[in-house]
Amino acid sequence: MARSVNKVILIGNLGRDAETRFTPQGVAVTQFSVATSRRWKDQQTGDWKEATTWNNVVLWRQENVGTYLLKGKQVYVEGRLETRSYDDKDGNKKYTTEVVAEEVILLGGRGEGGGGEEFQGGGMQSAPRRAGGGRPMQQGAPSGGHDDFAPGITDDDVPF
Repeated sequence: MARSVNKVILIGNLGRDAETRFTPQGVAVTQFSVATSRRWKDQQTGDWKEATTWNNVVLWRQENVGTYLLKGKQVYVEGRLETRSYDDKDGNKKYTTEVVAEEVILLGGRGEGGGGEEFQGGGMQSAPRRAGGGRPMQQGAPSGGHDDFAPGITDDDVPF
């Protein structure tokens, strides 16, 4: 049998605040939308054009992420595409395709910047990380560029 791959990687902005609900069995499911844009130069007019694609994302078993995933924030999402069907209120069968996230990393956003929070689906615990350092942050540690190993030095002090 031939090998197949179903992998999606998105970097974009949240289109709305994340909503967390619970299944009847008590499993958390968080849903949000991510906007990705592309730019190109029109060959006939020479004008720059832009198109935005909206993707619905589902993250399982992470009940505490809703407070971090707010409209306008920039996120990295890695997961797989999944299509499912449901019956609408009139009994018509509808289909939807969404990204089932396996990893979500908060990169930043409008005004506030990012804390580099990382959330992994599939029942794994959230693992907060610094966006650039890759080393886990201590719970409750400030994410404003402070480092426990160099007290008093902020990201603004680094020349690059």
